[in-house]
Amino acid sequence: MHLRHFFALSASLVLLLAPTTSAQTYEPSNFAALQYRVLGPNRGGRSLCSAGSAQRPLEAYFGAVGGGLWKTTDGGQNWKPVTDGQIKSSSVGACAVAEANPDVVWIGMGETEFRGNIMQGDGLYKSEDAGKTWKHAGLGQVQAFARVRVHPTNPDIVYAAAFGKPYAESEDRGIYKSTDGGKNWRKVLYKSPKAAGIDISIDQKNPNVIFAALWEAWRTPWGMNSGGPDSGFYK
Repeated sequence: MHLRHFFALSASLVLLLAPTTSAQTYEPSNFAALQYRVLGPNRGGRSLCSAGSAQRPLEAYFGAVGGGLWKTTDGGQNWKPVTDGQIKSSSVGACAVAEANPDVVWIGMGETEFRGNIMQGDGLYKSEDAGKTWKHAGLGQVQAFARVRVHPTNPDIVYAAAFGKPYAESEDRGIYKSTDGGKNWRKVLYKSPKAAGIDISIDQKNPNVIFAALWEAWRTPWGMNSGGPDSGFYK
């Protein structure tokens, strides 16, 4: 697993375990014995995303890059796939749950972990019933997504980091935004066809403040391009 994906996964797990009131204090030594452990499922495959809501601390999702989206409702003791037969591609690269309405779940298709055998996707999908049913939500031309973020108080405002074509430059790269729950999208950050959207962070106290990262990268059968002048960090 790429280091940035490990930290993203760790941060997601911390969010799931965090108290609902951030002002609470705790004694670090009380948690010194805690360790990470594998929650499974064993057949889920590698994963680049996990998501959940503080409103439902035992409910979480993870996206398998070759096996759709999986869900637990008992804190990870049991998992089940929730997208089988409802989506047209299997590789989930990004996932997000709306904190203001945990029934709203997003997935972005296509992985961005640059192995030699990655799979592309077919856009974004959205569930409005906590993963029971799914509908396509646009940007089908974007072959890979690195991140989806939802506004903390308005679930209709969504941002998506579009990696674009993993194997070539792509005009579809950049950061997209929807203000109507995915019915319409507009590109709000774009540098060049070389610069892929790779990450987004929303200030939870002031959602008008958005951070985003672009990464000049693509892979060919004979090599990989990573980094360059079109990469950058934006606010």
